[in-house]
Amino acid sequence: MCGRFASARKRQELLEEFGVQRDRVTEPLRPDYNVAPTKPVYAVVTRAPKDGADEQAAGPARSGAGHADGHEAGAGAGAAEQRDAPEPSTPDPSAIEHGGVRELRVVRWGLVPFWAKDISIGSRLINARAETVATKPAFRRAFARHRCLLPADGFYEWEKSGDSKKSAKQPYYIRREDGGVLAFAGLYELWRDKDRPDDDPDSWLWTATIITTRAEDEVGRIHDRMPMVIEPDRWADWLDPTATSAEALHGLMTPAASVHLTTYPVSTEVNSVRHNGPGLIEPMEGDSEPAGSPRAGAGGRSGASRGAPSTLF
Repeated sequence: MCGRFASARKRQELLEEFGVQRDRVTEPLRPDYNVAPTKPVYAVVTRAPKDGADEQAAGPARSGAGHADGHEAGAGAGAAEQRDAPEPSTPDPSAIEHGGVRELRVVRWGLVPFWAKDISIGSRLINARAETVATKPAFRRAFARHRCLLPADGFYEWEKSGDSKKSAKQPYYIRREDGGVLAFAGLYELWRDKDRPDDDPDSWLWTATIITTRAEDEVGRIHDRMPMVIEPDRWADWLDPTATSAEALHGLMTPAASVHLTTYPVSTEVNSVRHNGPGLIEPMEGDSEPAGSPRAGAGGRSGASRGAPSTLF
């Protein structure tokens, strides 16, 4: 799974890097080095013309209010609610792709299906398995209509330091070797709070999930799952709201290991969502070996020091 990641890039950087044509963020998020479920995160989407019931939510966006199951927003969570910037009356024709416009939005991590009775289900739907994303009731509509990119600087995984069930777990930070952005393959949904009136700007909640896949043994993963990413030359195709072929969409996703990744152990402070800041992604000091030995079926890494990053691929 992908249960924590870092997202520290500034809004302006994301607008430029992802070629965003319409900025829907009115209050930028703070850099967050410990993004946890139910926190607000940036998402890149392509919105088709408003022609359906759920498209009524194209205006106000809600982004992180009501954290569920004890998860906290923390110092880097940013604003709890977002208001949309005014839309241009006539978008530049060059800004239109596949019948829609590319936008930057703020969404809540943990997908809440449109049919859910309340938002508590979102804290359990932070990841969608690539193997079943096209058929699972919670994800199939979003996979067909509401795909997004979730920018990340890197993500965390934990490895057991021994065979005992009570053994401590060592956190590792995994990022691109060149420091570039990771564009996680994601899905988003719009959920209507029926307890709020139609004209309430908080009547719609935007949420998202990260698609994951099995980690390949030869890559030396710490965990048996890893996020799927979308390469830049495939962003437009992935975001295209008119694309519906499950086979073609699966072909656009690649495991995070397809890019050059570096991994290294970091402080256990990341275990608590109360901790934040760039110190969480700093390599641990010392020359001791990484916790645990290579695990069968997970391609563990041997011989890497705690003080120096280890290139995975």
